[in-house]
Amino acid sequence: ETMLPSDVIGLARLMPTGDVSIVAAPYGAGDARISEILVAVGEVAEKGAPVARLDNAPALEGAVLTAKANLSIREAALLQTRAAVQASRDEAQAALDQARISAAEAETSLKRTDDLFVRGVATQEALDATRAAAESARSAVTRAEATLARFAALQLDVQPDVIVATRNVEASRAELARATLDLQRALVVAPISGAILDVNATPGERPPPDGIMQMGDTSRMVAEVEIWQDRIARVSVGQPVELISSALGRTLQGRVDSIGMTVGRQGLISDDAAENKDARVIRVMVALDEASSDIAARFTNLEVIARIDTSATQAAP
Repeated sequence: ETMLPSDVIGLARLMPTGDVSIVAAPYGAGDARISEILVAVGEVAEKGAPVARLDNAPALEGAVLTAKANLSIREAALLQTRAAVQASRDEAQAALDQARISAAEAETSLKRTDDLFVRGVATQEALDATRAAAESARSAVTRAEATLARFAALQLDVQPDVIVATRNVEASRAELARATLDLQRALVVAPISGAILDVNATPGERPPPDGIMQMGDTSRMVAEVEIWQDRIARVSVGQPVELISSALGRTLQGRVDSIGMTVGRQGLISDDAAENKDARVIRVMVALDEASSDIAARFTNLEVIARIDTSATQAAP
């Protein structure tokens, strides 16, 4: 095609909106290996969907079962403690009731003996013994009242033993929640919604340092164009762009979407060995039209040549 004097040319690469996302093993996976890959290249996965499983799942699931068992034991201990405290309270109440009955009987016996003593029927020794028994019965009531007060002064749920048992249950619930959360270390999930671009690992391997797989939102493809710094002044948002590559079989169309604010070293190298490899460039993002995006979706990271028509400075976006 004919290149106009106003055209600006740059090397570019096709990529999904937001670039390629690396799918890595979850934090804390340790030495776990991959047990299963759940997706294939080309499949679309929603953000948060499982894409692989690790072989640490049985151990983590076992920890959850252990935490559940410990929680059940602590809950049973709480019920047992509540029942024991309630039983002790009931026993103290019964003991007080019995002490009051005994004290009443002792008072009655003292009055009767005192009457008999006045009439000369009972001896001083009998009166003293009855008076001592009545005093002892009154003391037993006082002790029983004090014992009951230790239980009755507080509600059942704030009794010390019940509080300790309740705290143990809460600790066990927290442990179960942590163990359940740890289960996430056995599952690799999609960090974004998009297509699986490549899978770098197979079951039995440790997750590679460069990620288990790559994903990208290929429903909206863009091109990242490197424009030499001395030509960037002619580029503006909205200008039409043609993307050319023999691998595509046709020309893709788009428009300048944004212009970078930093100057960097050239990252894409053309076939021209004489070209300056240390050229300073600014990166320009080009949004592809719908038809071009559909074609480019199969060519993530493909290097193409971008031709920006800088004569259309007021082109509609």
